[in-house]
Amino acid sequence: MTLKDHGRYPYLPITARPKFSWPDGKRLAVYLGVNLEHFAFGEGLGAELAPAGPQPDVLNYAWRDYGNRVGAWRLLDLLDSLDFPATVLANAAMYAYAPELMAAHRARGDEIAGHGITNSERQSTLDEAAERRLIAEATCTLTEAEGVAPKGWLSPWIAESHATPDLLAEAGYAYTLNWCMDDQPVWMHTRVGPLLSIPYPQEVNDIPSIVARKDNAATFADMIIDTFDEMRAQSVQQSLVMGIALHPYIIGQPFRLRHLRRALTHIRSQHDKVWLTRAGEVNDWFRFHGPRPS
Repeated sequence: MTLKDHGRYPYLPITARPKFSWPDGKRLAVYLGVNLEHFAFGEGLGAELAPAGPQPDVLNYAWRDYGNRVGAWRLLDLLDSLDFPATVLANAAMYAYAPELMAAHRARGDEIAGHGITNSERQSTLDEAAERRLIAEATCTLTEAEGVAPKGWLSPWIAESHATPDLLAEAGYAYTLNWCMDDQPVWMHTRVGPLLSIPYPQEVNDIPSIVARKDNAATFADMIIDTFDEMRAQSVQQSLVMGIALHPYIIGQPFRLRHLRRALTHIRSQHDKVWLTRAGEVNDWFRFHGPRPS
């Protein structure tokens, strides 16, 4: 029996791939994906602290807004104290809502990647023309603000249509973070050429861990540490990518930030053995030093 397939990449076990290394011969690349998101008031989607009531849902809206007003700034302080780079996954609406926050990440040299216009919507519900317009609008906003076009994209809610990889490649994107199927970059087929999929976590990610599974702050920090230590051991055999996905309205709560500090300090203490980087730099290196697209 043959099942319907996406046609984007073939099956290839991780044990049967060409060898490559990251810069300076390192084998594990680690990056932070910091999600900066803005939500419409009184409508649309959003993660929930408590079951949503009638709109306007002030409790859940204000909980999410804490991330932009407080949590993201506390997270910035932590990243600065550890000299830890980050890839910012930014809703385009953030530039109008919290320009000071975007400027702070720009000042520290963080990569800014596309993350739709707002997390109040899913692009997978749009027809192809409307999805193309959404990608174009978000890309234009980021490009005008940062002076350079974003290389990478994470869809709001990681929601794709059948055409999303094609539309991203057509819009000039080099990589996507939407597909969580691997621990190495994977070349994807699109109708205009290859698009690189860079691993983005759905386990070491504070939304599925803390919001969905109700893990506590210490457990989430232990997940980060255990994943890092195990992937360090695995990477002796082959180079890997470890992403850590963070949302300031979740991880920026004080009791969680304290445990995140413990986890990131553990990783930072081994910076001479791993590549602490950004997703865009993983893309750049792999394109020149990794296996070529088939």
